[in-house]
Amino acid sequence: MALPRLTSPHAKGSNRTQRVMLLVLLAALPGALVLTWLYGAGTLINLCWASSAALALEAALLKARQRPVRFFLLDGSAVVTAVLLALALPPYAPWWLTLIAVASAIVLGKQLYGGLGQNPFNPAMVGYVVVLISFPVEMTTWPVPHAVGLVDGLLQILGAQALPDGWSQATALDVLKVNKSLTVDELWRNPAFGHFGGIGSEVVNLAFLAGGLFLLHKRIFTWHAPVGMLAALLLMSLVFWNGSGSDSHGSPLFHLLSGATMLGAFFIVTDPVSGATSTLGRLVFGAGVGILLYVIRAWGGYPDGVAFAVLLMNLAAPTIDYYTRPRTYGHRKPERGFKLGE
Repeated sequence: MALPRLTSPHAKGSNRTQRVMLLVLLAALPGALVLTWLYGAGTLINLCWASSAALALEAALLKARQRPVRFFLLDGSAVVTAVLLALALPPYAPWWLTLIAVASAIVLGKQLYGGLGQNPFNPAMVGYVVVLISFPVEMTTWPVPHAVGLVDGLLQILGAQALPDGWSQATALDVLKVNKSLTVDELWRNPAFGHFGGIGSEVVNLAFLAGGLFLLHKRIFTWHAPVGMLAALLLMSLVFWNGSGSDSHGSPLFHLLSGATMLGAFFIVTDPVSGATSTLGRLVFGAGVGILLYVIRAWGGYPDGVAFAVLLMNLAAPTIDYYTRPRTYGHRKPERGFKLGE
């Protein structure tokens, strides 16, 4: 009888992957609660629908690949992917958009490469980018905080009606991106802006920051990738901050507390599979994400570029690891001209 080849550890109850995924879900809870407080039940509906779809798709693909379905479903990775994706999507995104995003994440971002531990790209960001490029209107429709009721939100998700114009608005990053004439002080009178960043998003970012610090305390990941990303974003926004004129790209505090900054810093760039693995490599990887994020926000075609920045750095992760490997004790560093694979 052929025994299934399962990833270690094999001892019952010692699945560290499951423990890590549960802690990540716990750390994401403050952000999910704040999003629910701001935008209503749409966030909870998104979370339930995305998680159910992810588990069903994962089970179907595992069965088709003749892999142990229960073992891999219980590791929690599919649910974590779905939760991170659902938190990044607009709270009242149509049900089919969420399904396409989840299917892209599970099928294209994960199972296509062999499942957990084999994927070169962050699955949640793969799903997000697919729907962002394909359905830009639906992906930029965010409701005004505390404006959408349960029934109206559910009808929007089911496609029965659209949110009234007064119940949706552009994000602060959107407004700043398209602004050509107003100063920052004048922009701050826009309902999309809060005290330091986008209204609502500054509180959400602080909630994800709290969850990220909890994961750091639990030593789920090291500080290198998130600090590298936030430090690079802070430095770029300081260097290119041109005051409060109409051509301003926003202050450093605005960039830290707007969009998906903290979600990306503590829940996305810390992915141990698709990111760099060496200590210095994680720092370089995070810094690269921070630089690309600012470049996309300031001069690119999208107001927030966390997903694009992460996927681009996923491509660079193997090269970063190659050049930042620590020297093994007793061995000299490779000489110039040393080829990969030798």
